Amino acid sequence: MTYPDFLTTLTAAAPPATLPPPLRALWHDHRNQWSAAHNIAQTNETATLYCWLHAYLHRREGDTGNAGYWYRRAGRPNFTGSLQQEWEALARAATEI
Repeated sequence: MTYPDFLTTLTAAAPPATLPPPLRALWHDHRNQWSAAHNIAQTNETATLYCWLHAYLHRREGDTGNAGYWYRRAGRPNFTGSLQQEWEALARAATEI
C-alpha cells in the first residue's frame, strides 16, 4: 500500500482488514482512538517501527519520559517536529515496508 492509498482509508468507517498493524494503529490514532492504537503498538515491542509508533503515541499523550524510552528502543532520536509531522513520517515509513 502506498502512502496516498493509506490516506484514502482515513475516511472509511473502519480500518480496512488488509491494513498492516502499524498503519491500523495510525488509522485509529487519526480518529483519536489512542487506546486502540496503543494496543497495536504493544503487540511487537522488539520491532523498530512498533517502538517508534509506541514513542509517538506516548509523546501524543504528553508522557515524554515514556516516549523517550521508546525512542531509545527504536534507535531513534526524540522527534522534534510537530505531532502531525511525526504521524506523516510514521505513515510513510509503514507504507515502505
